[in-house]
Amino acid sequence: MITVLSPGIYSTVQDFGRPGFANIGVPVSGVMDSYATKIGNQLLNNDLVDAVIEITFGGGKFKFNEKLKICVTGANFSPEVDGSSIEMHSVVEVEKGAVLSFGKKIFGVRTYLCVRGGISAKKMLESKSFYKGITNSSILKKGDILSTNAFQLENKKTLSKIKIDDNYFKAKLIECTLGPEFDLLSKIQQEQLTRNIFTISNDNNRVGYRLEELLENQLEPILTSGVLPGTVQLTPSGKVIVLMRDCQVTGGYPRILQLSEEGINVLSQKTTNDKIKFVLK
Repeated sequence: MITVLSPGIYSTVQDFGRPGFANIGVPVSGVMDSYATKIGNQLLNNDLVDAVIEITFGGGKFKFNEKLKICVTGANFSPEVDGSSIEMHSVVEVEKGAVLSFGKKIFGVRTYLCVRGGISAKKMLESKSFYKGITNSSILKKGDILSTNAFQLENKKTLSKIKIDDNYFKAKLIECTLGPEFDLLSKIQQEQLTRNIFTISNDNNRVGYRLEELLENQLEPILTSGVLPGTVQLTPSGKVIVLMRDCQVTGGYPRILQLSEEGINVLSQKTTNDKIKFVLK
């Protein structure tokens, strides 16, 4: 089991979400950075979709109440176990009573604490992912105790680790395809959308990212239509919004681009004032 001594700014339990429930208005949710999560689970020989702890902006302290194998992936906030630095993207054996904490930011926004066997929690609509109104909790709180599906540790030590290219976190390019209403934009608007550099505003979270720069919008509103994580919408005011994992399932703003899975992962590691550029596949 794992005790949350401090949840940091915003920590949740996430797996790969609830695809297939849009017909009843349920968002997909799930880990913001599926790439980082899969790396951790793969190194631990878990199922790739096992539940993990998603930690936004670092911080937080987690006490291990049993001997476990863990792997910290994604953003690097200088993780330490009992005050000693541990490697990112590497399997680490922690003793009963050990405490994981985070310090200085090196890169990224979202860190993933993966454990051997995955985090154990009740599934709601086929997922353990926290979401207000669906799961009992929407964020982790001080004193929370999380169960794990821990396997008995092997006697031999493991050196499993992987080197991650930091460019994954520093890249400005966000991969995408054309959205259903892209062709309704003028040629000038289309060029601006795919040529300009955009700045992430302070309005960014698991639901969506608003961008600072305006794109002139003379389009008529569309009938309410389906949207997905990664859908890029253009509001009547000219604001560009990129929907993320906890987004609604329908919307009435023109859908001008659609991020790829890689594009969502890269954007999930960006925050306020970071610069991005849309690149068509």
